[in-house]
Amino acid sequence: MSLLSFVKEAGEKLINLLTPGNANAGEQLKEHISKVGLGNPNVQATVDGHKVTVTGEVASQEEKEKILLAVGNIEGVESVDDQITVTGPVVAAARFVVVKKGDTLSAISLAVYGNANQYNKIFEANKPMLSHPDKIYPGQTLRIPE
Repeated sequence: MSLLSFVKEAGEKLINLLTPGNANAGEQLKEHISKVGLGNPNVQATVDGHKVTVTGEVASQEEKEKILLAVGNIEGVESVDDQITVTGPVVAAARFVVVKKGDTLSAISLAVYGNANQYNKIFEANKPMLSHPDKIYPGQTLRIPE
């Protein structure tokens, strides 16, 4: 599988998630995954310092990537160890982009696709974690579909 890096200082604040000895960290992460709109997937998460390991099975590559991003885009998370198995058809993984200060989805779209008007493709690929195309922040990691 793989280890994904994230900007530790960016992301949603979940109180006490990364506190050493937090026995509820795995449950808090599952609740967060559900809260961002990804349902209740068959995954488990463990926290070791600033690293989160996610294991389990999901039906698609897209679902896997969204879960990894939901966990990684939490303040204090520096890396996510991907130990998730995809049970559905094998498809190419999406690319990931870290949002920089001043970025918009249109600017990212122009940089990756050569067309600013493809921003909605990026927005749709990051739903339900993104609620509006203008609500992105520096340090956030986004999925970029082919």
